[in-house]
Amino acid sequence: MKTVEPIREIRQIQAMRTVLRDQSIRNELLFVLGINSGLRISDILSLKAGDVFRAPSKAREDLTIVEKKTGKTKRVYLGDTVKKLLERYYQQEHPSMDDYLFPSRKHTGLPIRRERAWEILNQAAELIGLVDWDNDGKLASGRIGTHTLRKTFGYHAYQSGVDLALLQDLFNHSSERTTLRYIGITEENKKAVYLRLDLG
Repeated sequence: MKTVEPIREIRQIQAMRTVLRDQSIRNELLFVLGINSGLRISDILSLKAGDVFRAPSKAREDLTIVEKKTGKTKRVYLGDTVKKLLERYYQQEHPSMDDYLFPSRKHTGLPIRRERAWEILNQAAELIGLVDWDNDGKLASGRIGTHTLRKTFGYHAYQSGVDLALLQDLFNHSSERTTLRYIGITEENKKAVYLRLDLG
């Protein structure tokens, strides 16, 4: 299985969000929360409305979860983009505090499954040209998956100047090298450093 990649271009992030918004606010929120929180998909899909709303229609400033993979307690702060979208979501969907934030349409009372989240992301990615399938239904180009959300968060945090050691801590990685590889820092990125620092 090939490693999935972050979405590196802001215009592609915006295009994905537009496509997902046209599908449903649930799908848009899945994407926006994922790329702005750095949470694993298993933790995102297990969220309930009460985890992200402090009162009906009022988004929390942060949320505290116990990570499914590590069992560690993690606090995540929600930025304005996420909070505004959550409040719009509440106005449209009116979830009770015990409802899953990303409910399945097929299985009442359950969240969508990780496989469905993968389908949602890949269908949107195909529409904007990030992935392409061959005639046999096999991936021809592009590598988008549920980890793309978390990797996109890390990639753009790193590109904006967030310290690598802090990202390593946020991702619970054992080394900075693991974090660099995880967020998709490539040889091209390394080459750009040398070309940008063409000193005297």
